[in-house]
Amino acid sequence: MKLASFIASVFGVGYIPFASGTFGSMLALVPAFGLMHAGGLGFLGAAVAAVSVLGIWVCDIHVRATGRHDPSECVIDEVAGQLLACMAAPLTLPGYVLAFGAFRLFDILKPWPASAAERAPGGLGVMLDDLVAGLMAAILVAAIHATGLV
Repeated sequence: MKLASFIASVFGVGYIPFASGTFGSMLALVPAFGLMHAGGLGFLGAAVAAVSVLGIWVCDIHVRATGRHDPSECVIDEVAGQLLACMAAPLTLPGYVLAFGAFRLFDILKPWPASAAERAPGGLGVMLDDLVAGLMAAILVAAIHATGLV
């Protein structure tokens, strides 16, 4: 396996034969919590940016190598989207469960504008729909948190 594919699949997690995107999202929760606890939004925002840039690069290489538009084994996009969703979550178990559920909902259903974003070419398309889903989840989490429910 090429290094780019190994990174795009988050060290092989993307090759799990079922729910690989869910596992990719779950992998992001612990670092998200740790980064928020250690350095707040600045640290987590930097991680979102770094994973996004890396993801666009490695997914673009993987897409060109496989000839497929959005290969399911690329789960670095789920990591980036989940990190983004966690930016709005309170540092509590219920907050992170909500961020996880909201992100998975938007990632799976792909409502507009996420559905439009996935049509971008190459690695950008792989990453962008999940980043949009992560932003939508963050908005929902922030709105629910503002009500005091979480």
